[in-house]
Amino acid sequence: MTMNSRKMRILEAIVNDYIALAEPIGSRTIAKKYDFGLSSATIRNEMSDLEGMGYITAPHASSGRIPSDAGYRLYVDRVMKRRRLSREEKSLLVRALQREEGQARSLIKEMARAVALITNYTIVATEPVNDAHKIKLIQVVVVDGPVVALVLITDLNVAKNQVVVLPKAPGHSVAARLSTALTAMLSGSAAHDLGGLYNDMARHHFREMGLDEAYVDPLLAAIQAALRTADSSEIYTIGMKNILDFPEFADLQKARAIVGRLEEKEGLLGLMAQCCDEIGIIIGAENEDSTLKECSIIRAKISINGQPCGNIAIIGPTRMDYAQVVAVLQATL
Repeated sequence: MTMNSRKMRILEAIVNDYIALAEPIGSRTIAKKYDFGLSSATIRNEMSDLEGMGYITAPHASSGRIPSDAGYRLYVDRVMKRRRLSREEKSLLVRALQREEGQARSLIKEMARAVALITNYTIVATEPVNDAHKIKLIQVVVVDGPVVALVLITDLNVAKNQVVVLPKAPGHSVAARLSTALTAMLSGSAAHDLGGLYNDMARHHFREMGLDEAYVDPLLAAIQAALRTADSSEIYTIGMKNILDFPEFADLQKARAIVGRLEEKEGLLGLMAQCCDEIGIIIGAENEDSTLKECSIIRAKISINGQPCGNIAIIGPTRMDYAQVVAVLQATL
């Protein structure tokens, strides 16, 4: 079977109607609503082909059809028409820019609020990522037995603390030697410098200083975590409850899992770090995180007057209005 223009038009109709109605679409509905010059039987045959090709699916045996993730992907890549923002939508974006012009932190928050109001989806936004912090000083302080506090001070004079549980209690003298060894070895290093090679170097260095190699992995993991939090920008989640308004997430357990994931800063920072200058669209099962497999994420970097002011991601069900969201993001690039 080949994907011809007739099938494309029928797929577009199914996607557009399902986005609007959240109900499976049947051949009779398409025949009545769209002037394709096709009978209901012909449309039904084409829908059968589309289902066989994996672009639509039947949620129930006797129901109409809904788009699959592959169908949404084909729609986004080859069918979706460019949409213009309404006067009201443009006005919301302009007011967000004018209200906080020149203040990156306030600007990205206001922009996120405006996008949430326009789209009714959940918005995640971050400020521009700071320059990479480099290690200036590391101190290991005994708290209670094997529990220690790792204090990391960066070259930008930012202090970060991590609680670490070591394999065995180090004692105050050993903690002081660990501080000296880690500072000597890692001073001037950034988060992206650390990795497997540094673990091997640390083990060799610890052996030479008579320190237990079992301390290496938990301490280096804590150092990397401290540097990541120093490097990371502020993250904002706007319109969290919007995700709960869609019938797809009426199941309480499913809704809780998604909201819980959207409240985890580390995961969101990883998601936002992958934003690029062009608009990126992740649909359903394309998400690496299985919790979000029924969501779509559209993300991009935001620039105002050519100056980057942060990253933004719009999160909603796979049945999201892709054309609207893309039009909104294009207005912020």
